[in-house]
Amino acid sequence: MNGWLITNEFVTSEKFKELFSMFYKAAVHLGIKLTQKSNSEVWTMLGSCGYRLQEFFTVGCPFRKNGMELVVSAEDVGLDIPDFILFWDKDIRLAHELERQGMRLFNCARAIEDCDDKAVTYLKLRGAGIPQPPTYISPKKFHPDGLFDKKALDTAAGHLGFPCIVKECYGSFGEQVYLAPDMNTLQRFVMDLGDRPYLIQQYVSESRGRDIRVEVVGGRVVAAMLRSNPRDYRSNLTSGGTAQPYTVSIQQAQLAIAACQALGLDFAGVDILFGPGDMPVLCEVNSNAHFKNLYDCTGVNAAEEIMQYIHGVMSRYSV
Repeated sequence: MNGWLITNEFVTSEKFKELFSMFYKAAVHLGIKLTQKSNSEVWTMLGSCGYRLQEFFTVGCPFRKNGMELVVSAEDVGLDIPDFILFWDKDIRLAHELERQGMRLFNCARAIEDCDDKAVTYLKLRGAGIPQPPTYISPKKFHPDGLFDKKALDTAAGHLGFPCIVKECYGSFGEQVYLAPDMNTLQRFVMDLGDRPYLIQQYVSESRGRDIRVEVVGGRVVAAMLRSNPRDYRSNLTSGGTAQPYTVSIQQAQLAIAACQALGLDFAGVDILFGPGDMPVLCEVNSNAHFKNLYDCTGVNAAEEIMQYIHGVMSRYSV
């Protein structure tokens, strides 16, 4: 069984390299040949064969010439076609094209795309009945200096109360999350964000500085840790939090699994807040969740779990 691990050419930190090494070791243990490919290495698959326009319009079928597709395939650029692709990147255009060419991606392009945009994630999970903090999504702006509707902002703040949370739709490691204690601060955040999309959410005070990271693989919880930070409203370890192994409740496990199913994810890191009465409330879903901290905390190697799942799925395909 041969697979590609697609990573981003421009992400070269040791933290990422360590994850990729864990995947490679897990693959070797299962007898899988896993080859790392950067998105730059295969980017020509997004191009065309370069037919002149006059040839294009005289073919009769706009997508084929003499039975040949006008889109470059893996074979065209000298790449061996893999049995599967572990897509550890957010180059969505490439992911969609690889799927169009018939390749099986883990996770699929649509799931990665939906998780990358927190507003889309919220809407999809809301449609599936997943409990989340009350949320307002910013209107689309075409100019960073455009005005915002003060009346609409007053309405949102009136429903959510203060403090409230402002999240950029694209962000990682808690770095694009802000706490607005009052209207003046909220207005400043909104103006500073310019044309970047964002969410405004109700602050779940019961979960201040703590949440649960749940790793779900193939529709089951494989590990979880409780993250805590008494000095910050965020629990992220990158902002100074600590972690300890955690045994999820039935409700928490059901919530994490249901969120992954609603988004079509093969695996994910799901962040769950403690709501009133410790009722689970979904915070975020990460399609490409970093799991080294989870491994250090719990001893569970998510790379092994993911590779075993992929091996099982692909083995069924070959029967």
